[in-house]
Formats: sequence, C-alpha cells, structure tokens
Amino acid sequence: MTSTLLWTLIAIQFAMAAFDTIYHHEITERLAWRPSQRHELMLHAARSLLYVVLFLVLGFLEAHGLFAMLIMAVLVVEVFITLADFIEEDMSRKLPASERVNHTLLAINYGAILVLAVPVLLGWAGEPTALRVATHGPWSGLMAFAAFGAVIFGLRDLAAAQRRTTLAPPDGLVAALPARQTVLVTGATGFIGRRLTQALVTAGHQVIVLTRDPAKAATLMPPFRLITGLSQLPDDTHIDAIVNLAGEPIANGLWTAGKRHRILASRLRITGNVVRLIRRLAHKPAVLVNASAIGWYGERGDERLTETADGGASFGHAVCADWERAALQAERFGVRVVRLRIGLVLGTEDGLLAQLLTPFEYGLGGPIGSGQQWMSWIERDDMVRLIAHAIATPALSGAVNATAPEPVRNATFTQELGRALHRPVFFRIPAAPLRLVDRDFAEELLLGSKRVLPEKALTSGFVFRHASLRGALAAILGATTISDEASPASEGNSALRHASM
Repeated sequence: MTSTLLWTLIAIQFAMAAFDTIYHHEITERLAWRPSQRHELMLHAARSLLYVVLFLVLGFLEAHGLFAMLIMAVLVVEVFITLADFIEEDMSRKLPASERVNHTLLAINYGAILVLAVPVLLGWAGEPTALRVATHGPWSGLMAFAAFGAVIFGLRDLAAAQRRTTLAPPDGLVAALPARQTVLVTGATGFIGRRLTQALVTAGHQVIVLTRDPAKAATLMPPFRLITGLSQLPDDTHIDAIVNLAGEPIANGLWTAGKRHRILASRLRITGNVVRLIRRLAHKPAVLVNASAIGWYGERGDERLTETADGGASFGHAVCADWERAALQAERFGVRVVRLRIGLVLGTEDGLLAQLLTPFEYGLGGPIGSGQQWMSWIERDDMVRLIAHAIATPALSGAVNATAPEPVRNATFTQELGRALHRPVFFRIPAAPLRLVDRDFAEELLLGSKRVLPEKALTSGFVFRHASLRGALAAILGATTISDEASPASEGNSALRHASM
C-alpha cells in the first residue's frame, strides 16, 4: 500500500483514536475504574488487539491470497466490534459531546480508509498466498509505534475489565434514620448526592430530588420524586429533612474571575431558595444539613483544627463563610442547621482519588510540593453515613467537620495510594509551576495544609467505618486482604477513633 493519502488517513485515525483513549477513556471518563463499564472495556481490549495485527501487517508486510482475505475479515470484525461498542456506550453511560464528535470523525475517516484499502486487498486476494516483507520508511515506524500503543492499552483494558473492584450496595448507610423519612436532596446527581439518594431509596425513604438535569437524574436509583425547581413544591409539602449539596464544582477548572463568581453565586442562590422554601412550608423540616468545606479554615500548617477553630483568610474561607451564613437563616424558622465542613471525599467515581488513579496506576504518581501538607479526607460511604447521623441526632447542630479522624500528610497519602495499587511512587510534582498556573487554586487545593479533626461527630456518637487511610483505600480499591486495623496510626491521631480531643 503505497498511497500517501491512505497512509495520511491511517495516521489521522491513529491520532484521533489515541486522543479518544487518553483524554476520554483515561482522563475524563476513567473507564478502567468504573465497574459498570466492564463490557465496554472488553470490547475496547478486543479492538485494540485487532489493531495490533492490522498495524504490523500494514507497516511491514504485504498480505496476498488467503492472508489478504484474513485481513479483510479482521476489518469486518472491527466494524462489528465498533458497532457493539456504540450500543454498549449508549446503554451504560452518557457520553460527553466531545467524545461523540470524535467517534463520528473516527467512523467517517475509517470509511475513507476502507474505500482506499479494500480494492488493494481484493487485488492481493487474487494472487498466490504469501506474506512479503515490505517497509514504508517513516510510515512503518509510525505503525510500529501504533501497534505498541495498542498492545499497552489493550492489555490495560483487559486487566481493568477483570478488576475485582465493585461498588458495594448502599444497604445500611442511612440506618441511623427513623422509619420512612421524606428527604429533599439538592445536588443529588453529584458525587456525594448520588450515593446518598441511592442509600435513602434503598432504605425505603421518600426522596425529592432537585436537579437542573433530569436526564442525568434519571440514572439514579428509582423511585424518587424529581423536580427542577423548588417552586414546584406546594406549601403543604411534608419534608422531614433537607440536604443541600448543590454548587458549582471548585476543582474542575482554574479560578478565573468568572469561575469564582459561579462558585459563590451558585451556592448562595440555591441555599437562599432552600431557605425561602422553608419559610413558606406549612410543615417545617426538622433539620437542614448544608454542605460547606474545610476551606473555611484556610492555610493552617500543622495546627489541629476542631470545629471551634477560627477561619483563615482565603477565597475558600470567604465562600464557606457566606454559604454557612446563608444556611443559618433557616434557624429563624425553627429549623436545626448542621453545617458540614467536608474534606476530600474519596471514591473511584469522582473527586481527588478518581483523578489520581490513572497517573498512579501508570507509575507516575508522587507527592505534591514538599509533601508535608496535611490532607483531611473522608471515605464517601462514611460521608453518607455522617449525613444520616446529622439528620437523626437532634443534639447535633452548627459546624461539623466531615473528615476522618486520621488526616495524613500528602507524602503519606501518595505512599498509601501507591501501596494499594502496587505501584512505585517516584515522581514529585514541584510547587512552583502549579503556583504559576493559578496561585490561589494551587495554594488552597493542592499545597495548603489543613489538619482537620471531627471532634463533634465523634462526641455525638458517630463511628467511622474507615478511620484510617489504608483501610479506606482497601475498601475503595477492592484490596480486601488489607484490613483497617493493619494501618499504622497517623501521627498520633488514632485515639480519636474512640475519644474526642
């Protein structure tokens, strides 16, 4: 195959496929860590291994006779695998617009490749059966590189499809609640809200979901009542508790002026709407559990921070202070308000851990900056359990730190994650480039130190299932042979499992 046009189209196909694999499958969608995508991963693995054959033959051989017919059969099988992949994707996940566009371009380009390649293969099929060595200069080198990449990602997808990691059923996560509560949840399609809604529905509670994206909400576990605005609830609606988790994500983009405005405005808008709903309801909910964040405390070094600690000057503190102040307006109507100052929530579906899994799995993980900054974290199911505990505990109000009792330094976090994934941790991300890109974002989310302790949760009787990072990672990543008790205490904080500071 000597057509420059054909080689160019093949190179374009390889570039688009590499972009789809790295950007969509690995970085944004993280398919390898989503148990629901096992069938899709198997299809990807099979297609990649077919590509290995195609790339090597195209780059270094001419297939004549029966061999040419086999190559055409491989091309047909690839088409059927791709069609099956399209069906599986539509059934199992919502594709982002960029991935749909990329798939369309891949299909068009592949059609053009077939138009040029099939006549050549048909000509070869009429000749005596033979494999002839044929090199094509730099195009052969490109095909060798493409085959190598297809082997790596094909085997990786195959291994990921066999991964033992599964999302445990949400049974028992809201066992603290009394029988059949009606709970309004905002932010129900988010990382925490999704799991909370599933746990509430599973336990038989009535859930009202507020969302701006009904299609996304439809992926939650039914049955629940779906609304797109609080005005849809009449004044005589009976609501026992409200959990307000909605707000513009803070870690999915740099803190431009527009992003900062959306972060604050989205939280104040929905919280204000919730308070106005409470004001007009004939039957007031008993409690409003309102999200906040440990960003309230600002940069604090090694200081041990309980709920009585002062806030520190920062953008995060300003947002949390205004957000908490807005939620406290509900107290004027006799509603108990719990302000959950949430730390880094760990799970494979979203959040910090999900972003780190791919680089760490490829052996590219390591500490950020000095690695001495404290990371205050909480496992997602413990987060859901703490929300239920806050609803069910009348004596609990005000600020409550939603973090595990054993915060760890960033260096320890990276070591434990590398250990859980059985990967070395060699690389260190220097602080200077991060500060150059966005100083406030880097200082507050990546380099800042917050050693937050859940004093009020513990003294109110809440028991963490995953107090240690090692135990939490074992549960999340499926390493069931590692027990929570096997983890060493984190710098003297293990006593907090049983007693408050």
